[in-house]
Amino acid sequence: MEIALNQPAPLFKRLTWFDWLFAAIVAGGLLFALSRYGEFMDIYEKAILLAAIPSLAAFGWFWKPFRVLFIAVGALSLVAIGQYDGDLGRMEQAFLLKYLISSQAAIMWMCALFLLATVTYWAGLLARSDFLNRTGTAMVWVAVTLGFVGLMVRWYESYLIGPDVGHIPVSNLYEVFVLFCLITSMMYLYYEARYQARQLGGFVLIIISAAVGFILWYTFDRGAHEIQPLVPALKSWWMKLHVPANFVGYGAFSIAAMLGVAYLLSARGILASRLPKPEVIDDIMYKAIAIGFAFFTIATILGAMWAAEAWGGYWSWDPKETWALIVWLNYAAWLHIRLVKGLRGPMLAWWAVVGLFVTTFAFIGVNMFLSGLHSYGEL
Repeated sequence: MEIALNQPAPLFKRLTWFDWLFAAIVAGGLLFALSRYGEFMDIYEKAILLAAIPSLAAFGWFWKPFRVLFIAVGALSLVAIGQYDGDLGRMEQAFLLKYLISSQAAIMWMCALFLLATVTYWAGLLARSDFLNRTGTAMVWVAVTLGFVGLMVRWYESYLIGPDVGHIPVSNLYEVFVLFCLITSMMYLYYEARYQARQLGGFVLIIISAAVGFILWYTFDRGAHEIQPLVPALKSWWMKLHVPANFVGYGAFSIAAMLGVAYLLSARGILASRLPKPEVIDDIMYKAIAIGFAFFTIATILGAMWAAEAWGGYWSWDPKETWALIVWLNYAAWLHIRLVKGLRGPMLAWWAVVGLFVTTFAFIGVNMFLSGLHSYGEL
């Protein structure tokens, strides 16, 4: 009887009126999008949008800060879309668009805030300042909000250029680097709150700042922020599933690598008194890799199904596919060693760090040095 009494109540009995209100907001927002833009979607894209309603609602129930993020991004995106009034030229005329919430302005603010957050986190770590650490967290939240607003508005801007140009903004290196920053940041914010580990922010923000540096170079040196039509092979609803799932994996593996650096420094007595205990770092590193591996596996399966539709075969040993398999095998081995053999400590931390280089080559190195069916994002 005691065991039964100590069990938590079923999920639906634990939900509050605010939880249901959030679910209603999600449903209302996505159904509005379906009614407004459904003419541009095929049956599969409509199914994805409808499936997102319970998924996003449940995610908001699981992680309550996501609810505020969702509402803020939706509200600011609608304000930006309203400012355009169907005319892309308004980007240079309306004050809010020009300086804050056009796609490019919002993404540039995102970049600036991520760089400032990196400095703030490190200052907080070195000075043992909880105020600076909390300020760094706040900056990351604002950066994530503006980054998502930038992507949502960019999606709308692509349709203002032309219905045949419009597409979800996850199709080239510029867009996926923005997506990488946002996904990695959100995953870190979750673990930061779960483990009360703001001291790790400086390490994780290093990899995000490196991605920001690439975005800035790619923008100002190559003009990559200009919206371009999709190549024919990318005009598929599969992209809306495959790419985000892939970047959950990339983001999680990147977090694990930077936590591996923190673990190794702590093990050598460097910043040990300022960082969480090594067991805590190890546990976050393991959970990040486990989540990343799950999503990367899903992304690989989705990619194979997309390849079968686009090219007539599930696997062609294209360089991108080959390196995706190498990444998958690398982290499968990492998890096997930890779960089956019970290994812990510096070896797995080093492995996670080296894994970042393997993942980075699969992510961008293939595009730089190898050619194949996936060569859509050359530098």
